[in-house]
Amino acid sequence: MKQNVILSILGRQSYLGQEPDQIELVTEGVLEDVGNSWFLSYEESDLTGMSGVTTTFIVEPDKVTLKRTGKLNSHMVFQEGVVHESLYQVEFGALMISVCASRVMADICHDGGIYTGLRSNGS
Repeated sequence: MKQNVILSILGRQSYLGQEPDQIELVTEGVLEDVGNSWFLSYEESDLTGMSGVTTTFIVEPDKVTLKRTGKLNSHMVFQEGVVHESLYQVEFGALMISVCASRVMADICHDGGIYTGLRSNGS
């Protein structure tokens, strides 16, 4: 079942010796129940610097996948304690990154939900 939703996405980055950088995006999106997983997707805008890109989070019981398609493409998997390598495409090229999530937590239902705690050590 697909339904239109309002997504509130809070991003936070921390670098050693610096104050955390935090940004919040509130946008319209789509929530879809696909059996044992949930798809959350939205269209990026000029505000995020990725106009022409569709971002989709695939939330499964043991992992979350972030997919971006369109002008830029990327596929990152966040799974506790498991290293996943991903090709991360940006406007000027691509780079290979490794991500190992230390915590992934989601609580989603048809009435809404909370997805928190995506922490990773990227390299």
